[in-house]
Amino acid sequence: MYKTVSGLFAGRASLAAMAILFSTHSEIVLAADAIAVDTDADDTGDPITPPNPTRFGRFEQKLADWHVVLGGGAIIVPKYEGSNEFKVMPVPFISATFLDTVTIDPTGANIAVYEQGPFELSARLGYDMGRKEDDADHLRGLGDVDMGAVVGAKAAVKFGPAEIFAQLDKTIGGSDGLEGTLGIEVTQPLSQSLMVGAAASVVFADEKYMQAYFGVTPEQSARSGLARYDAGAGLKRADFSISATYMLNRNWMVRGQAGVGILVGDAADSPVVVDKIQPSGMLLVGYRF
Repeated sequence: MYKTVSGLFAGRASLAAMAILFSTHSEIVLAADAIAVDTDADDTGDPITPPNPTRFGRFEQKLADWHVVLGGGAIIVPKYEGSNEFKVMPVPFISATFLDTVTIDPTGANIAVYEQGPFELSARLGYDMGRKEDDADHLRGLGDVDMGAVVGAKAAVKFGPAEIFAQLDKTIGGSDGLEGTLGIEVTQPLSQSLMVGAAASVVFADEKYMQAYFGVTPEQSARSGLARYDAGAGLKRADFSISATYMLNRNWMVRGQAGVGILVGDAADSPVVVDKIQPSGMLLVGYRF
């Protein structure tokens, strides 16, 4: 799924929007589970009697430990982080959670390593798609930022429907940069079929990351015509999003999301950036197994 559709997920702007989408992954699972609670699955009016624990039954139970959603839709995002031009792309996706411990989605994998009461610590494996200079005319002469692997950790504390989190990600290869994110997510059911969510976060980055994506070296300046620029470490971006997931029935769901990112600090002042306001939108249809 991941690299085979790299053309669909090309660029940091696309990956950032996908990360925002799946940061509220629990919204999909919770909405689906609300429908699945119905014990009259055969619509006869009588509760279903659990099957005998045969070998096949035990296999079914192992499958039930997985929450899997397959689907697709469309996404609109800036051509690159800082662009004032947009692209619309089809987006296939898969999201799978095993025993609320391992979650796999198009942004990578998250593994819960410690949980105590409302506190949870998890590890993350993912990737940074980098940036190609042919993503937009404004990038000509800047060269490419290569793709890199991402390893990270996330600490979160839940307060009812809200979750406050801190995440740290290190890119290996590509920019070789370090990003830190502080944020809050709120997920709330409005009915058995409708779940809504909202999220806000701020992103910090080190000098390597900032220089790779927002700096302009003397050589790049000569090739591109952009002014030389040194981007330092600090606050890079603030993100806000709202979303809604509607269960059409026990399996089918529709999810919509709108978000906006605001580049700040050295990122906003970079000559690479044409517009510091970075909106995005997504509409997906999924099937939950």
